[in-house]
Amino acid sequence: MSLMVSVSGIRGIVGEDLTPENLTMYARAFAVWLRRERRGEKRLKVVIGRDTRPSGESISTLVSETLRHAGCDVIELGIATTPTVELAVMEHSAGGGIVVTASHNPIEWNALKLLNHEGEFLNQDQLESFLALCGEEDARDDREIEIGSITEDSEAGIRHIEAILALPDIDTDLIRKQDFSVLVDAVEGAGYQVIPELCRRLGISRVETIACEGTGIFPRRPEPIEENLGETIARVREAGCDFDIVVDPDVDRLVLVSEDGTLFNEEYTLIACADAYLRKHPGTVVNNLSSSRALRDLAEARGSRCVSAKVGEANVVEVMKAEGAVLGGEGNGGVILPELHYGRDALVGVALFLQSFAEWREEREEGEEKTLSAYRKTLPEYVMAKKKLEVSIPKERLDEVFSAIAEAQPEAEADTRDGLKLDFPDSWVHLRASNTEPIIRIYTEAKTAEEAERLAQEFIAEIEEKA
Repeated sequence: MSLMVSVSGIRGIVGEDLTPENLTMYARAFAVWLRRERRGEKRLKVVIGRDTRPSGESISTLVSETLRHAGCDVIELGIATTPTVELAVMEHSAGGGIVVTASHNPIEWNALKLLNHEGEFLNQDQLESFLALCGEEDARDDREIEIGSITEDSEAGIRHIEAILALPDIDTDLIRKQDFSVLVDAVEGAGYQVIPELCRRLGISRVETIACEGTGIFPRRPEPIEENLGETIARVREAGCDFDIVVDPDVDRLVLVSEDGTLFNEEYTLIACADAYLRKHPGTVVNNLSSSRALRDLAEARGSRCVSAKVGEANVVEVMKAEGAVLGGEGNGGVILPELHYGRDALVGVALFLQSFAEWREEREEGEEKTLSAYRKTLPEYVMAKKKLEVSIPKERLDEVFSAIAEAQPEAEADTRDGLKLDFPDSWVHLRASNTEPIIRIYTEAKTAEEAERLAQEFIAEIEEKA
């Protein structure tokens, strides 16, 4: 297979697709692109951080040295979450940043996530102008380049926590009053220290951990979905915790497990965060086309509106800015709070979720159940089925397949901005090629699990038949 290149980064299997040669090429081209974007800056700073996977340190070193020899002053954070790097770009007034992480992909993968001077993923136009430079092997500036420097910043994670604690809507006294007992599962990724520390400083009285040694050797498939969480689900019940906080290796996705071992559902992370926040800050919220309708229902109940963007953090951010949104994110557990920064951030997600849950508990009458599973039942109820189809179909042919499927469903409202989304009165189906894996994703949502599963199987069969 070849590298996966999109607004979500440049991903591949280390040593096969992601080689020293193409890492050097992309890093050099990024330095040139940044300098052209940031005309007039005498010394261009670039922030770099990585997750814990074994290949990360050597890749980070290679990329840092390439940037330095391209005239950049590099600020190395070492092991850091993706949102921490995003914040650090702004804190250092840097020209851009790179996160060495393949997020939820298996351990043999790695990637370069590229950030602009605002600490945000490159949008589609920026990505295309950057990729155009990658074909220019000798792309250079018009003047002689001085070799840059490398400095370390080991406090970025602490500053990230402090910025969250300073948010006016986060009431640590209220959270502390709940006397929460929590399990944290960082899958041995970049959140292994910062998530437990954030929990303690937010006022959680008992913090248990699993897979929080920072080894980078993932004990399970790292994507935080139910089929991968058997051990942590069993552990939250055994430990008698009020809930389980699960993050992916680069900590831009947050998933919760209730006290009884039921999955709170990654789709409902953003919805829970919006629950309390929209009470105080009514306004537009943004999700992506593959996200649950529950956010729309909650927003409307709070006198707000919900707008959907194409899948991908950069696409969601672009719509959030255009709409002046107060909150946004994606249904994979990603939460974006513009008040802090425009990036999916599991740390701010933890804080907003705790605030919502604590406020809900305070409103309960004496004798009423105050568990997370009970809170989940108060939110709009939908069920999703998320499937993957491992088939290789050229984009042109895939577009033809999607068009044929849309024509066969005249009763549905079709959206072709990102693959094909078909909206039915009580359900929807979204079919699209993944930005991060060589697969087709089939997402469906309905009022029951049986209907969501039926729709998924129906449209998998449609794709296979028409392909």
